[in-house]
Amino acid sequence: MSTDRFGENVAARYDDPTDPANAPERIAPVVDFLAGLAGDGAALELAIGTGRIAVPLAGRGVPVKGIELSEAMLARLRAKTPVVEAVAGDMTATRVEGTFRLVYLVFNTIENLTTQAAQVACFRNAAAHLEPGGAFVIEVEVPDLRRLPPGQTVVPFAVGEDRLGFDEYDVARQGLVSHHFRREDGAWRQASIPFRYVWPAELDLMAELAGLRLADRFADWDRSPFTAESRKHVSLWTKP
Repeated sequence: MSTDRFGENVAARYDDPTDPANAPERIAPVVDFLAGLAGDGAALELAIGTGRIAVPLAGRGVPVKGIELSEAMLARLRAKTPVVEAVAGDMTATRVEGTFRLVYLVFNTIENLTTQAAQVACFRNAAAHLEPGGAFVIEVEVPDLRRLPPGQTVVPFAVGEDRLGFDEYDVARQGLVSHHFRREDGAWRQASIPFRYVWPAELDLMAELAGLRLADRFADWDRSPFTAESRKHVSLWTKP
């Protein structure tokens, strides 16, 4: 996974208070869910970013460590707090000291790993950090292929005066490129981010390969039931 896509230009707006993802009412249920799983144990966040989740989780008394590929993201996290320890590295292979009651990966980030092999390696790395009985939690979208008519490869996800967004699918390879266009200072700026979308059942098989087993799957952090109409899922696998 390249750091170029998550450099200073992205890190600088990652904590934008106007972004709905950063709203307190969005973050609180995530922290509640994770704090309940961690209990009196420690947590490890893969792709910790600027600490959007890790910092409030640590504020709940959970010892939190993290792994992050982007030095720009890490710099902003370290400027926020010395409490959350994070190391630079790839979440598929980098190890941190200790074992954890909880390892988690939020906000579709598993899909930033653009090969099946890398996604499997991420599960194995998570499992290697877990103590027996610990849980690995992933939040990720359900592939939205029902919006894709036959023969069409692109669907819009944002259309506004200052922002346009289009998802381009490569169904044969489970590929997805999100194209983002933003108008800043009168000029349009474009960024394209590649993903590998992944199905819930495929994630369960990855977990099995890593020695984990599915414990629960929810439609959201509020533990609402996962159904055929769910647009995303929060899944947790445990280490026997």
